[in-house]
Amino acid sequence: MSSIRKQSLISSVIVYAGFALGFLNIYLFTREGGFTREQYGLISSFIAFASVLLAFSGFGVQAYIGKFFPYYNAHLQTRDNDQAAWALMAPLAGFGIIWALSPLLKGFFTRIFNNSPELVTYYDWLFPFALGYTFFVILEAFGWMLGRSILTNFYKELFHRFLILVLIACIYLGLIKQFHQFVHLFAFSYIFITLLLGWTLFRRGQLNLTFRQSKVTRRYRHKILTLAAFTWSSSIIFNLAGVFDTIVIAAVLPDGMAQVGVFTLGQTLSGLIQAPQRAVVSAAVAPLSAAWREKRLDTIQRIYQRSSINQLIFATGMFGLVWLNYVDAIDTFHLQEAYKASAWVFFLMGIKVIIDMGTGVSSQIIATSTYWRFEFKTGLLLLALSLGLNFFLTRRLGIIGPAISNIVAYLVYNGIRYYFLWKKFRMQPFTLQSLLTLLLAASAYVGAYFPCADKSGLLWLVVRSAIFCAVFFPGVLLLKLSPDIAPVWATVRKRLGLGQ
Repeated sequence: MSSIRKQSLISSVIVYAGFALGFLNIYLFTREGGFTREQYGLISSFIAFASVLLAFSGFGVQAYIGKFFPYYNAHLQTRDNDQAAWALMAPLAGFGIIWALSPLLKGFFTRIFNNSPELVTYYDWLFPFALGYTFFVILEAFGWMLGRSILTNFYKELFHRFLILVLIACIYLGLIKQFHQFVHLFAFSYIFITLLLGWTLFRRGQLNLTFRQSKVTRRYRHKILTLAAFTWSSSIIFNLAGVFDTIVIAAVLPDGMAQVGVFTLGQTLSGLIQAPQRAVVSAAVAPLSAAWREKRLDTIQRIYQRSSINQLIFATGMFGLVWLNYVDAIDTFHLQEAYKASAWVFFLMGIKVIIDMGTGVSSQIIATSTYWRFEFKTGLLLLALSLGLNFFLTRRLGIIGPAISNIVAYLVYNGIRYYFLWKKFRMQPFTLQSLLTLLLAASAYVGAYFPCADKSGLLWLVVRSAIFCAVFFPGVLLLKLSPDIAPVWATVRKRLGLGQ
């Protein structure tokens, strides 16, 4: 757990530094006199459509990397390892087919998104963005297995947001004259960081390209193809379910891109809560894969439980802090008034994130096991729930609809995974500390909210946050909610010269 803890903590620092840049970007996108809601919605939609194109062109490559990397690594010299070559060639072929068909699909796309003319205008620019995103995700999967999750998180969470900040600054400084020029440059942002990541891994001898079929590929060919076929289908399901809320808002609601812009603010801020999940998952995949290979179920259970409590502590703490100050912050920092409608989107999406993070790395445990087909089956249920509920509730409730849909879908989805792991392996993530974490977060929120309920402004943002932190974080230490907290706190005290 120490290596997972170290990588998770450093990655979390990088992710939160990226969120600090992201907050600045959000402010510049949404402030009064800044970008329009339609423009912000358009930029936000790029990642949703890139996720869909990744799923269709990826051919299950991420699962192939995660499942079989230990076998390639254990049985082959680096110069003979052909996994990277096949993992990159398959999506290249898939994406090439999709891009070639894009002119034929444009009419269909236009009919579906006639409520979002901005999206139709920039249809052709979705593809270079999605190409870069697809290959970054594949290299990221290799980075995780190589123990380079800190590097991949740096490029994705920090450096990419820095590039966006540079583009925004160029707009404000007049160096980029027109919004369409901004979009064109933005469309190539992921290609740029993908080339940087690929070059870094290649230069360090961790990425090798050889198309000579190895003994591992020959031996496991049928298992690889079976896994890829199932996970390709499931990745289409998961990715589509994950971004269908944005897609259905753009397609169904009048003034779709403006509505996407408002929804995205709440969704993005709920992503602040989810930041540690990315770090924990990226650090845990390789150890989980190795533990299954060596049949160390006790190690898997320990990772399962600790990932749950660590993520629950982060999630409830950050949710409480942001929700305390959400509407007041919009007024204090002079964001456009229309963005206040995103408050309940954040609240509901935040609850969904807490549910998802509280169940730990259950998805990764199943995906790296021999029961990975179960992920496909539960994914079908998630897709069915997401598609039906999103469409129905969006038409009835507007942008609140997808947020409610997400809670219902992920509650059912995570409940099934929880039951499966308990039934098969007697593994479950929750302890008494899980309940204490929820009670502590609720107490900290109540203690900070009521004394400052009728106050507003920058000073009261600070006061509310300080009260919450003064209750929550000492409580985490005193109640010893996680065995990983004490070593971290001891290190912090030592670095600050506070003694033992």
